Amino acid sequence: MAPNTPIAIDAARREHLEQLWQQLGLSSPLPLKDHELAQLNAALTHTSSGLHSHHEQLEFLGDAVLRLAATEFIASTQPQLPVGERSALRAQLVSDEWLAQLGEQIGIARWWQIGAMASGDGAGHATLRAELSEALIGAIYAIGGLQAVQAWLTPYWQPTSAAVLADPHRGNSKSALQEWSQGQALGLPAYDTREVSRRHGDPRRFHCRVSLADLLAEGWGGSRREAEQHAARNALRLLQERPKGNTAPH
Repeated sequence: MAPNTPIAIDAARREHLEQLWQQLGLSSPLPLKDHELAQLNAALTHTSSGLHSHHEQLEFLGDAVLRLAATEFIASTQPQLPVGERSALRAQLVSDEWLAQLGEQIGIARWWQIGAMASGDGAGHATLRAELSEALIGAIYAIGGLQAVQAWLTPYWQPTSAAVLADPHRGNSKSALQEWSQGQALGLPAYDTREVSRRHGDPRRFHCRVSLADLLAEGWGGSRREAEQHAARNALRLLQERPKGNTAPH
C-alpha cells in the first residue's frame, strides 16, 4: 500500500530514516530504495504536521498486520492455549497501551514529524506513539512482508506475553471480578465512569468507581475501558487482601 503522495526526502531525512531502520534490526539492505523511504517517512509523519504524505493509510494497514502477526506469534509460542485465552492474550499484544510502550521503547519521538500543537501536548504523546507505531508496522510490512514484522516484534512480545500468562486474569480484570461476584451470588459490579479531562491522550482522562456489595474501588485511564479495567483490578486486589474465605480467586 502506497502512502498518500510521496514527497521529496532530503539527504538529512534520508540518513535519519536509515538510522532508524538499522536500529530496528531489520533485514532489508541499506540503502533503502526511494519507495521504501517514502513508506517509512509517511509512517512517521502524523496528520497534525500538515504534510500531505502522512501516516493514516499505513496505520490502517498496520492494524490488520499487527493482529495477524500476533495471532501467528501466539500459535507458534503458545500452541497449548485454548482459543479463548489466545484471544485474551492477543488483545494485550495489539492494544493501544502496548503500542504506546513499543513507541517509547524504540524512541519513536526521535523520528516522528508532528505539528506544533501536538508537540506541546505532552499528555497526547502516548496516543501519538501508538498511532505511529502501528503505522510503522504497516510500513515494515509493505517493505519486508509479514516475516519482517514478526522478526521485529517478537522480542517485544515475549516479555509482554509472559507477564499476561502469569496473570491469572489474563489482563481482563473486569471479567474476573464479574465471574467472582456471580460465583458469590452478589450480582454484577456497578461501574460509574466519568470523563474528567477533555485532553486527548490524557492518561487520567476518565475516572471510574466500581462498587459491589460492601466493596468500593476506583481507577483512572486514558479511555473508559482502561479506567474500568484499573478499577476492577484494584477491586480484586482489595478482595485478595481480605481474610481467607472471602477473597477473589488467584
